[in-house]
Amino acid sequence: MAFSEVYQGLQTGVVDGTENPPSNFYTQKMHEVQKYLTMTDHGVIEYAVIVNKKFWDGLPPDIRSALESAMKDATKYANDIAKKENEDALEGVKKSGKTQIITLSPEEKAAWKKALLTVHKEQESRIGKDVIQAVYKDTGFKP
Repeated sequence: MAFSEVYQGLQTGVVDGTENPPSNFYTQKMHEVQKYLTMTDHGVIEYAVIVNKKFWDGLPPDIRSALESAMKDATKYANDIAKKENEDALEGVKKSGKTQIITLSPEEKAAWKKALLTVHKEQESRIGKDVIQAVYKDTGFKP
């Protein structure tokens, strides 16, 4: 379904729910027509900055270093903005009183993760087992 049609889809019962960060959920007013919002922390939205290797390798080391530092700063700045927008949006959803927010307990989150292990396995050939293992390591997840 096109994103622009989701609100109406929720309103008319064509779809039962959505998967969105709180900022999308709130700014698109889905809290007006979706009864429940479960905070799962199951995903992350990230963006990649890609540069031609030959070009990058051709830059002087001090320029590469400055660019890497700027990217690190810009990434932190953007992530801080996104965090604040999601916190504010969640507060707006709460204040509306139209959507019940469900926060999973640690046990429920563990069960959620365990249930998704089959998806991880299915995606190994597409993503790479090494990438999945690195995510497990970086997040402290022990399947």
